Amino acid sequence: MPTYSFTLNGQSVTVDAPADLPLLWTLRDKLGVKGPKYGCGIDVCKACTSHLDGQAVNPCVVPTSEADGREVTTIEGLADGDRLHPVQEAWLEQDVAQCGYCQPGQIMAAVALLKRTKHPTDADIDAIENVCRCGSYFRIREAIKAAAAAM
Repeated sequence: MPTYSFTLNGQSVTVDAPADLPLLWTLRDKLGVKGPKYGCGIDVCKACTSHLDGQAVNPCVVPTSEADGREVTTIEGLADGDRLHPVQEAWLEQDVAQCGYCQPGQIMAAVALLKRTKHPTDADIDAIENVCRCGSYFRIREAIKAAAAAM
């Protein structure tokens, strides 16, 4: 079985995995990272959204081999010690989460958006395709705007 090495949330990791194993399963089952959630497995719901070299990706459809030598960040890697990322803070302040299942992916998508666009418009925020089955889109929008202002 091939071996892949990459940086995961600031730590170097090495894992044995089939080249085509979705990165989501490597993260969850082999490395014990539980933030990215399995929702659909076909890049539709985006509950698993994480970052690969700073870009939002959906590890349910990214083969583990693509992570080799790169930097993977999940929700677990956003905080700086005990200090939450501004988007995480805004999520709490705006009371976004209901069931919470999609929230790690939502937050990771929001962080990627704010890296690209310091002052996102409603259209920029609406372009985030992450599904929230509880329908807390209004609070998600408000949290992203609050995080943008704080950053």
